[in-house]
Amino acid sequence: MVAKLTTSELHKIVITVFVLTSQFLFSQTRKQDSIKEEAIKAINIYKKNFKEILPAQVLQGEELERLNSHSVADALRYFSGVQIKDYGGMGGLKTVNIRSMGSQHVGVFYDGIQLGNAQNGLVDLGRYSLDDLEEISLYNGQKSEIFQPAKDFGSSGSIYLQPKTPLFTGNRKTNLTIRAKSASIDLFNPSFRLEQKISQRISASVSAEFLQSDGIYRYRYTKKLPNGTIANDTIAKRYDSDIKAKRFETSINGTLNNGSWNIRGYGYISDRGIPAPIVNNRFDARGARMRDENYFVQANLRKRLFPKFETQLKAKFAYDYTYFNDTVLSQAQYPAKNTYVQREVYLSSSNIYTINPNWDVSLSGDFQFNNLDSDLKLFSYPTRYTTLVSLATTYQWNRFKFLGSLLGTFTFEEVKRNKRADDRRVWTPAFFVSYQPAAVPELTLRAFYKQIFRLPTFNDLYYTNIGNTFLEPEYTYQHNIGFTYSKKYDYRVLKGFNIKVDGYYNKVKDKIVAVPTTNMFRWMMLNLGKVEIIGIDVNAQAELMLGKVKLKPLLSYTYQSAKDKTFNGKGLDPADTFYKNQIPYTPKHSGSFTMMADYKDWSFNYSMIYVGERYDGQLDNILANFIQPWYTHDLSVQKKLNLAGHPFKINLEMNNVFNQYYDVVRNYPMPGRNFRLTLNFTL
Repeated sequence: MVAKLTTSELHKIVITVFVLTSQFLFSQTRKQDSIKEEAIKAINIYKKNFKEILPAQVLQGEELERLNSHSVADALRYFSGVQIKDYGGMGGLKTVNIRSMGSQHVGVFYDGIQLGNAQNGLVDLGRYSLDDLEEISLYNGQKSEIFQPAKDFGSSGSIYLQPKTPLFTGNRKTNLTIRAKSASIDLFNPSFRLEQKISQRISASVSAEFLQSDGIYRYRYTKKLPNGTIANDTIAKRYDSDIKAKRFETSINGTLNNGSWNIRGYGYISDRGIPAPIVNNRFDARGARMRDENYFVQANLRKRLFPKFETQLKAKFAYDYTYFNDTVLSQAQYPAKNTYVQREVYLSSSNIYTINPNWDVSLSGDFQFNNLDSDLKLFSYPTRYTTLVSLATTYQWNRFKFLGSLLGTFTFEEVKRNKRADDRRVWTPAFFVSYQPAAVPELTLRAFYKQIFRLPTFNDLYYTNIGNTFLEPEYTYQHNIGFTYSKKYDYRVLKGFNIKVDGYYNKVKDKIVAVPTTNMFRWMMLNLGKVEIIGIDVNAQAELMLGKVKLKPLLSYTYQSAKDKTFNGKGLDPADTFYKNQIPYTPKHSGSFTMMADYKDWSFNYSMIYVGERYDGQLDNILANFIQPWYTHDLSVQKKLNLAGHPFKINLEMNNVFNQYYDVVRNYPMPGRNFRLTLNFTL
């Protein structure tokens, strides 16, 4: 008879494996490396040539710099299948939703380790600057790589933010970049990045940024009655979108024999306004105030121990402090003036073994500790222990590629007050395939299926008077088929063309929603929702040469039919008016177009973003809830100069060229036409 392991025993096993692997790994680094170079080179060539089964949407290098984007959230608008919720201005919350499955199903990874928020499951992408990023990549399903932590298998969609790695040319040992930004919406935004080569194997970088803005901008607010007549048409100023923020980051990077390591520290401190919605014609309504401090330290060690075996260790500690003061709700029945403190500890061990040049297997184990403190009355003070174990394999046979993974998630929670949530022991699979026809080598066909879930957040479970500890996890089921066609040309004008098309069918089951109870001031979290999503994503780009002018057009388009199919015997019925309605804030049609042009030391950029008609947070698709489509046109020009022998760049942007007034979220107006100037000097 085999004894059944408890969740706490699984946690101990994963931590023990992590410690033993660490000791073995460090002992190996002290020994003389005796690996055969020929075997290593063969395996590395295979790894390099193994194309991803599911290609990512990627923005990197010059492309990333030239987009009229201030934060990661702004840049993600150019990807297909993405919906951004932006509450306006510099200080407003900015979150991302991939293929309408919900923001809590999106994993955001910074330098290979996930950014966590056990309190509400959301990552505010507005706080992450583009200045220190080398690449942003978006994956549907998961990254088609198996040598990664178990946590990387645990999201419905993933966004990877890759910071810049120090690069030195010639005999240089120091790089210094100084950047300053100013804008027509009162903005003062200086930053710097210093890179230092310490030795042949070790380099370091330090960067810091200061951001200050009063956030005041003009907007036009028009409201129509149900019969179509205009109720009011007002031009006003938007307040409480101010921000004062400081970001600092440092990293040390090193190489080993057949390995590498890095340590990174990050800090972000802000004091900002959270703008209030425009309701009941209150254009002077004051919003909330929020102060937050976010710190984390993380480390990564990767090494090939044997010709066919490679391992990596990751560790992280994070501390988040938030003070929230709702100056409007604090006058109501339930004051909203609270402090929250989150702590997270994360450990991971990933291992990959190459059976032969076409077949790899991997085993990863992660452990994560999260807790939340708050000054809410009757708060539960929850702590969550999570263990994740993943087993994955990739196989390549001629032009056929396969990836399969199985993720086990085991959780245990403790509370100081009230009932705790049940333990979870769940296994979820994923399968990915691709095929490249011999007759058309430029064409790649692909498909995948993935089942995954998200745990209820601490707010869902334990928020005073609202949380529900009986909540079940929220599951997603993803089905995807698609193709990529990519070809280089040697024509006079056309130099290259690439197109990616994906069709998908997703289901969300046991969707966690807030519903009113006895009155509108008391809500409760329940598993009520079911959503079915049918969609198409299209991405196309080309490379053109017109004489000495290099052109690069990029086009993305998304169609989504995301229907509310809630019906589970709990009082909701297909006869309800919202049954089979499009879910809130999901347009059926959206897209973007970008044209980049380069001529000598000049660069020009034009971009257009379109979001079709939607309905707001109310469930019914009726005229009163209808939100007009919106689109923006942006222009920028960049000039590269040489100042005292050092590179100097000037970038001038005009955003929202036609001064369109629009809401991404109803009653949260966005800025009209605005300008931004960026100066970049490198020593």
